[in-house]
Order: sequence, then structure tokens, then C-alpha cells
Amino acid sequence: MKSNKFSHSRIPRPDVRPKKNLGQHFLTDMSIAQRIADTLEVQPGLPVLEVGPGMGVLTQYLLNKDLRVVELDSESVSYLRLHYPSSLDGRIIEADFLKMDLHQLFDGRPFALIGNYPYNISSQIFFRVVDCKDLIPLCSGMIQKEVALRLAARPGSKDYGILTVLIQVWYDVEYLFTVGNEVFNPPPKVQSAVIRLRRNNRTELPCEEKDFRTLVKNAFSMRRKTLRNALRSLIGEWCPREADTILAEPLFDLRAEQLSLQQFIDLTVRLRS
Repeated sequence: MKSNKFSHSRIPRPDVRPKKNLGQHFLTDMSIAQRIADTLEVQPGLPVLEVGPGMGVLTQYLLNKDLRVVELDSESVSYLRLHYPSSLDGRIIEADFLKMDLHQLFDGRPFALIGNYPYNISSQIFFRVVDCKDLIPLCSGMIQKEVALRLAARPGSKDYGILTVLIQVWYDVEYLFTVGNEVFNPPPKVQSAVIRLRRNNRTELPCEEKDFRTLVKNAFSMRRKTLRNALRSLIGEWCPREADTILAEPLFDLRAEQLSLQQFIDLTVRLRS
């Protein structure tokens, strides 16, 4: 009987043509695929949604879970149906992850998200994770290294930015390991990294989340400038009578990358109370 597992440490040649417009870089190293799959073991028992399974290199190590895979590329879908006819029967969703109603999956139960994520939409994927934070307690996978560094950055670093703050306010982020470009087909022009996000203990913000997002995005809109310059227009809109007094405070001598998560929260509360 034909096994669902590949017998070699690498796939010798691709059967699906990588498509640049879909940001496809197919992983060819089975040991790395196994390590990515193992990142879910910190919370065993969760249903799993894999984004962009391609030819199933990561998928094969997830088959023992309550698994669904979502794939936009019809050629990859055909490959999966041909090579995993029984183990993926009824588990393949041919759709765009960014447009899916995730609450329809697994009868509305929380689930883990995993993938060798398409590089051209990786940031959008993580913003979607934030939108569905109460549904996704665990998210891991491989992305380009520069995005992974932004996700895991700390205040004061050059990588600390909008994505950092909006993710870390809800998730603890772990940068797990770096992956070279030689284990992909085609090799990307950048290094990759495997990360893991786990929901923290924060259940709500003491302010409207949309206001928090607006402030963070405006604060980083001129990241080389002080908060006084970056937030002048927003504070003028939110607090027209007190704007000049507020902007004269020492806090606004800082740049956005110097503020902690709590300072962003406290500032939003103050300006919108």
C-alpha cells in the first residue's frame, strides 16, 4: 500500500509549478517540515487549519490531527487530491484564506493555524489572526525572516512597528529558528524563519480597539519623527481643546518605536476618555 509519507529527506523535483503571483516557495526539506509541525505540540488537541499546503510537505506531519487545509492554487489542490485521496478526503478547502469565514470551521471551536505562509501576504495573514484572536489561540509557521523579526521585536529596535504592537498586545511571540533559502523551490531572495504566537492573558483593552489601532498606525506613520509630529493631527481631532497642552508633554519627544505596549494602551485611554 502506498504510504502518505515521503520516503526521502527531500522531494527530488516539484510536480506543482511555483507561482510568483501567489508568493509560492515550496519547502523541500522534510526535517524542517517536521519541526514546524512540532510547534503545535505546546497545545495538543486543538483542531488545525493549514494555510497554503502546496504539495503537502508540511501536511503529511499533521494528518493525525483534526485537520483542514485551505489552498487557493487549483494545481496544488489537484495534486493533494491525487496524492492524498483518503487522508485528505473532505479536508481540503479551495479558497482564499483572507476571505474565509473562519467561524464556520470546526463548528466554531478554537483552532491552531499553521503554514509555510505565502510570502506576499504574510503580514495580511497575521492581521487576520488578530481579527480572529478569540478563535485562534495558537499560530505558528514559516515566514520571511524580516517579518518574523518584526513580530518578535522589542521596544527600541528598528524592527519594532505597527505589526509588532498590534500582534503582541494579544499574543506572546517566539522566534524559533532561522531557515536558509536553499531548502525551497524556488529559493527566495531572503532568509526565512519559524515563529509561534500564543494568546496571552489579555481578554480586552480598556479602550476601543479601533482607537488603539488608529493611534498605533498614526504613531508609526512618521517613524523618524517624534510622536509630537506623528500624532499632531490625530490629537487635534480627538482632543481639539487640549491638543497644544498634551503635545507639549515630554512623552511626545519620543518616537513611536520607544513606547511599550502599555504606553500605547495608556495613551489611547487618556486621549479617548
